[in-house]
Amino acid sequence: MTTASPATTTNSPATTPSTELPSAAPVIEETAQLLLAHYVFPEVAEQLAALLRRRATEGAYDVTSPAELARLVTADLQSLNGDPHLRLKHHPEPVPPEQGAAALAAMRTKFDASLGGVPRVELLAGSQVALLELGPALFPLAWAAEPLGAALTLVAKADALIIDLRGNTGGDPDTVAFVCGHVLDERTHLNTMYWRDGERLEQSWSPAHVPGARFGGSKPLYLLTSGRTFSAAEELGYDLQQLGRAVVVGETTVGGAHPRDGWTVHPNLEVTVPVGRAVNPVSGTNWEGTGVRPDVPCAAADALDRAYALAVARLGG
Repeated sequence: MTTASPATTTNSPATTPSTELPSAAPVIEETAQLLLAHYVFPEVAEQLAALLRRRATEGAYDVTSPAELARLVTADLQSLNGDPHLRLKHHPEPVPPEQGAAALAAMRTKFDASLGGVPRVELLAGSQVALLELGPALFPLAWAAEPLGAALTLVAKADALIIDLRGNTGGDPDTVAFVCGHVLDERTHLNTMYWRDGERLEQSWSPAHVPGARFGGSKPLYLLTSGRTFSAAEELGYDLQQLGRAVVVGETTVGGAHPRDGWTVHPNLEVTVPVGRAVNPVSGTNWEGTGVRPDVPCAAADALDRAYALAVARLGG
């Protein structure tokens, strides 16, 4: 589960001024060391570090293109447990030292272009079923609380609610909790995060009080998903599904439950490493690798119609 703010990215000693690769060896060794120091699963980190070093010795990474090296290394990084957050990411343009600030500015542009992450609020024709689209991300709560609170207050009087997450690719766990607070009746334990550094724990709870009106925890609620729904958007679906609060309609999601950090190991290459793991208090596990499996499977393009029909039937319309 990535956070909405960009991953912490550090320029490593392996960084060189050239965008070509005179040798992949420094990048591979730096990647192996970052895995050993930070990956949330230490035993898997040891296996992956050994794999990368062996493959380097065999000449598997004897390429000069950063993009090709990123492809090869990412395939190997994901070969043991399929972790989609674990990769060597290629940036077509050199990563600036102020990458975090640049990424934040790009995110802010998306926030402004999507009405604060709520591009669609609608009362569906001929019904008291409201539709609320959240995307393209669940933006940082400091930005999103006002537009989200307004939209959730607007739909609070509907008899049923459909939340569209089909185009949502992640974001801020605090924003997940904020949304959950509007569709639950009381403060509820949503998730526990276990961090690699010192095995510290961090619990996530829905807020006891929310600004504006609350849709509440008893009226019909449906969540739409697609094969693109990822990370924190998956958490929103998984948390509410495990609580028995929502019916998930659509496609199985990507399957990324681990927050990550990033380190620049070449001007065009960034190693992203999951540094924590989520544990749901109901299931005792998470959606990593499996995705959120819909209660009502269907093509993403058909999910809204299916959810609307279910809502109308539930309301006796």
